Amino acid sequence: MSNSTTIVTTRQSDGTVVQVLPDGATQPLTEKTDWKRLRAMTDEEVTAAAAADPDARPMTPEQLQKAKRIPQIKTLRRALGLTQEEFATRYHIPVGTLRDWEQGRSEPDQPARAYLTVIARDPEGVSRSLAAGPR
Repeated sequence: MSNSTTIVTTRQSDGTVVQVLPDGATQPLTEKTDWKRLRAMTDEEVTAAAAADPDARPMTPEQLQKAKRIPQIKTLRRALGLTQEEFATRYHIPVGTLRDWEQGRSEPDQPARAYLTVIARDPEGVSRSLAAGPR
C-alpha cells in the first residue's frame, strides 16, 4: 500500500472550489490561487514549477512513449456521459466496433473519423438526425 494521500477537489455550480472528503462531504478550500501571478509567469518559469511539483511532474520523452494512449473515441464518449452501449445505440455504431476502437484493437477508418468529428461538434444534432430516420 502507498502512504500517499489523494485530495479530490471539484468546482461547485457557484464557481467555488471545494475539497471532497472521504465520507463524501465537502469543505471549501482555504487556499486562494494567485491568478495574476500565474498569468505573469514565463514559459521557463512554468516549466520549472511543473518540474518541481512532485505530484505532477511532466513526463520524460521515454515515459511519454511508454504511456498507454487513451483513444479519442473513449474521451468523447466519456465527455458525453454515455456508456459504450448508450453511445453505440445513439450513434448507430456496432458496440463491438466501439469496444475495439476504445481498447486499441482497431482504429476508425477515415469515414468513421469524420463521423466521430461531427458527433464531437454537434452530438445532439447527430442524435436528432439519426432519430428522424431516413428521408
